[in-house]
Amino acid sequence: MVIELNVFAVVLCLFVISCQAYKLIQLLLKMKQEKLAPITAQELAVLRKYPQKPVDAPVYSKQRTGLIIECSMLLFLMVVLFMGLFFDKFDWPFFFFILLPFSYSNDVLNLFAVVEGGLLSGNRFIAWDQIKSFQFVPIDLNHRYYGFDKEVNEGYELIIKRKVCSTSCIVTSAEMKEKLTALLHEHASRLKEQEKAHIHAKESH
Repeated sequence: MVIELNVFAVVLCLFVISCQAYKLIQLLLKMKQEKLAPITAQELAVLRKYPQKPVDAPVYSKQRTGLIIECSMLLFLMVVLFMGLFFDKFDWPFFFFILLPFSYSNDVLNLFAVVEGGLLSGNRFIAWDQIKSFQFVPIDLNHRYYGFDKEVNEGYELIIKRKVCSTSCIVTSAEMKEKLTALLHEHASRLKEQEKAHIHAKESH
């Protein structure tokens, strides 16, 4: 039974590491796409992934530190995993030790941007067809981000709901709120048109 559990833990650990590696590679590729927002320094200044400071530009040079940490984390965990297997030290506590850093991996990159194919949020790329809905929540006295900064207090939290979970960013200007709303609505409408065309093509056959 213990052997079966350890085999399951190894397989699950390899699966999680593979998913994280795929997600990182996908993010790097999507960062090359045309940027729709933020584009200027002024737009960067009014978007925040975290309430303490504005986002960094969605380019490799500005995200270098976070990307190095992500890659180092993956490499370290792979080395630890194979060392555990080699020295036959892989058990359930060791398994949890390996997976623990992944619970903080989304906080490494201070990134939020709209690109041609979807959204870049933290260490994730979110394709347009993965977005179920979005809403802007005013940051008032009862909001979790209230009190961090005057600009944050007067802003909104953009919550984007996905098929499985959700992501968010802070918007501190009405102009950026309008721009993001227009971009999200535009691509939602485009997806609906594509779905209708696909259904129509099926029916015609």
